[in-house]
Amino acid sequence: MSQFEFGAKELERYSRHLVLPAFGLEGQKKLKAASVLVVGAGGLGCPALQYLVAAVIGRIGILDFDVVSESNLQRQVLYGTEDIGKSKAQQAVKKLSQLNPYTSLSALETKIDSGNALEIISPYDVVVDCTDNFQTRYLLNDACVLLDKPLIYGSIFRYEGQVAVFNLKRAANYRDLYPAPPAAGSVPNCEEGGVLGVLPGVIGSLQANEAIKIITDLGEPLSGKLLIVDMLSLETRLINFPNQNQRNSIKKLIDYDAFCGIQQPKPEPEMKEITVEELKRLKDEGKDFQLIDVREMYEVEICHIDGEHIPLGEIPHSVDRISKDKQVIIHCRSGSRSGNTVKWLEKNHQFENLYNLKGGILAWADQIDPTMSKY
Repeated sequence: MSQFEFGAKELERYSRHLVLPAFGLEGQKKLKAASVLVVGAGGLGCPALQYLVAAVIGRIGILDFDVVSESNLQRQVLYGTEDIGKSKAQQAVKKLSQLNPYTSLSALETKIDSGNALEIISPYDVVVDCTDNFQTRYLLNDACVLLDKPLIYGSIFRYEGQVAVFNLKRAANYRDLYPAPPAAGSVPNCEEGGVLGVLPGVIGSLQANEAIKIITDLGEPLSGKLLIVDMLSLETRLINFPNQNQRNSIKKLIDYDAFCGIQQPKPEPEMKEITVEELKRLKDEGKDFQLIDVREMYEVEICHIDGEHIPLGEIPHSVDRISKDKQVIIHCRSGSRSGNTVKWLEKNHQFENLYNLKGGILAWADQIDPTMSKY
């Protein structure tokens, strides 16, 4: 039996497809011979994947480098509480393998970008865009145009969702609908604006439907059309948009963060630190500096190296107690809390004379005073 033929159990599994007019065994064979890349295993990706796997797409790549979080579970119904903190791509493969063992699934735990997009997309017949940002949408669109692959787009926000098919047989693409991205920060994401939990289930299922139509060559795909679904009124709108030959402007993949006006965060300046040996030398030489302990009172009572005590929680209300005219050394038990204090003061109050005691009290006990309690 070839890989695109079916045994008795598979024929039973897909029997409701096999009796469909115009679908039948040939349609099912086309599904099994096809390959689909689903980019994003979140709100849209979960339902899209579930229906594509159930329909037995022969090979499916699941691309996602994120992990499951508590807030995902309101709408990403492929996962459960036990999956929190685990890789979405890996957990999706694990759970979907139980849904249909006849589909080959691959977890691609990487961030797609201009450097790897063509290589990642090239082996697949259809790409399903289940992402949530404009940079990746333009990247996937341009890569699919360059590789001549159909792209199935989905988008959700609050109570409304959108679905479209781009670049099918060189028809209209994402840039024909949206030639330029909106101004950076002008469109809230789902975290900021919210999303109705069932909405991605509807839109993701429609994306899977479009993939099945394209692969089996049935029906009329949403090529050159944008379907808008309003979950509150259950009204739908179908907008036709022309092919404006934007593909002619796509020559190569570009910097999509820059194209979408996304600025990369500036690297934080390196924090100044001082070792316990250097601190001891300053103390022994009677140098004029300020030493601040940001630990809690109970910690100070266990052990201390003198200086002023300003608990971490009181720092924002005690900025005027911190000198700007001489060297200030801030310490805690291990150097973590004091390091955060230095960064906060530098960022919010423009201090330039602060030093973190590297290793804190623990380092002092190890290297300067072995009799000191490490608590």
